[in-house]
Amino acid sequence: MTRPPLPPPAVALLACPVCGAGLTAVDGEAALRCEGGHLFDRARQGQVSLLPPGHRPPSGDSAEMVADRVTFLDGGHYDGISTALADAVTAGEETRTLLDVGGGTGHHLARVLERLPGAVGVVLDSSRYAARRAARAHPRAMAVVADSWARWPVRDVVVDRVLVVFAPRNGAETARVLTRDGRLVVVTPAADHLAELIGPLGLLRVDPDKAARLAASLEPHLEPVSAVVHREQLELDHPAVATLVGMGPHARHLTPQRLASGLAGLPRPVRVTVAVEIASYRLPERRGDAPVQGPEVSISDRLSCEP
Repeated sequence: MTRPPLPPPAVALLACPVCGAGLTAVDGEAALRCEGGHLFDRARQGQVSLLPPGHRPPSGDSAEMVADRVTFLDGGHYDGISTALADAVTAGEETRTLLDVGGGTGHHLARVLERLPGAVGVVLDSSRYAARRAARAHPRAMAVVADSWARWPVRDVVVDRVLVVFAPRNGAETARVLTRDGRLVVVTPAADHLAELIGPLGLLRVDPDKAARLAASLEPHLEPVSAVVHREQLELDHPAVATLVGMGPHARHLTPQRLASGLAGLPRPVRVTVAVEIASYRLPERRGDAPVQGPEVSISDRLSCEP
């Protein structure tokens, strides 16, 4: 398998996870190396792991979850979310560099890059299975295996837009990598997201206080700019519902037998509400020299990312 080419402006955003120095592609783009000599090989699928030595990230999506995600997203069911995300990203100042944190397969980043012909992007994700897909999501993007709760392998003040789509957010690291006029754009589920499936299938419910709690965790580092709600109705057949469930955290809580039993009781097709909030944040007007430590984020917030 031939590795996809690396976009040099995307590589230029990265930092060595050992010493923090910039990285360059070497050995015919088979590896990245910093000035200190630390070397990081690229996998044959194209992704590169930039985890510090001995560091193990939180468990990411499994191969089965990633396969379901690819099937569902390639079916176009969340194209409305991608479009609304791109609208928020392209509003305001020119955007040349993007970082998709917890970006999975790179599907949403690729749709945003289609709207930004001169931009490059990097997907950070803890799942090597997702990163394999993200490495080939778009010719102007690359994929990095990293822990979003540790220091990101990204240089200071180089990213115009940080994207977080159905994933936890790290306010301190976001503030560190954003340019002065940069923005964080976050997609979170509204209370009625997938409402028609929650009861019949026993899915996880969206905590009504979660959005406010996580927004508060950003306040020491970032301030809100705008928020819009995207809402639409989908008509899904039963296989599409199964992949929707399988691609997210619900898959960890449902047995195949429970899912099959719940699907059998649903109409054909199933009308499903998609409801998300897309919020933008910026750096405060006055930014201190020392990073501010935000509120502790609970383990449940780190692990529960609604699809």
